Amino acid sequence: MPEASRSGFGQRLKRSLPDPVEAFVGGAVWAAAMAASAFVAILMQEWETSAKIQSIAVLFALGGALSFPLALLAARFLSLGRSGEAAFAAAFFSFAAVTVSVTGLIFAFDYRTYYSEWHADAGSITWVFQLVFTTLAALYQFAVLGVRLLFPVGFIALFAVSLWFARMPR
Repeated sequence: MPEASRSGFGQRLKRSLPDPVEAFVGGAVWAAAMAASAFVAILMQEWETSAKIQSIAVLFALGGALSFPLALLAARFLSLGRSGEAAFAAAFFSFAAVTVSVTGLIFAFDYRTYYSEWHADAGSITWVFQLVFTTLAALYQFAVLGVRLLFPVGFIALFAVSLWFARMPR
């Protein structure tokens, strides 16, 4: 029985893989939408320091580009053989969760790179603690300050991509 379930999982995963062209084009569009979302949110919040706007938009664009193929795979996997409503829900959940997660991880890598100058030598116990707690601090900071840059444009894009996905044949 376990062999049959593994084979079923593998087949389901294989059927869920996105077409490379669709993943690339969708990733480019999703990247543009996430960068626009961050840019518009920054303008709406009237940030005092405009020097970092471009780097923040690039961070969100990179997060969008890398997350789109993964989110599309997850949405297809979750909705395979299900109704349009289930497909919408799977896409909404997948694109939201994967985009926030991937963008947060990119932020954490950048955050860690900045603070690594003051960390202990790599491989030491102190370094491990510094790595873990710096990464956790970065993820917390992104959750508190970064996720709000996905509103309102990112939410509209999330709704649009979920509608697009729900109308695709399964």
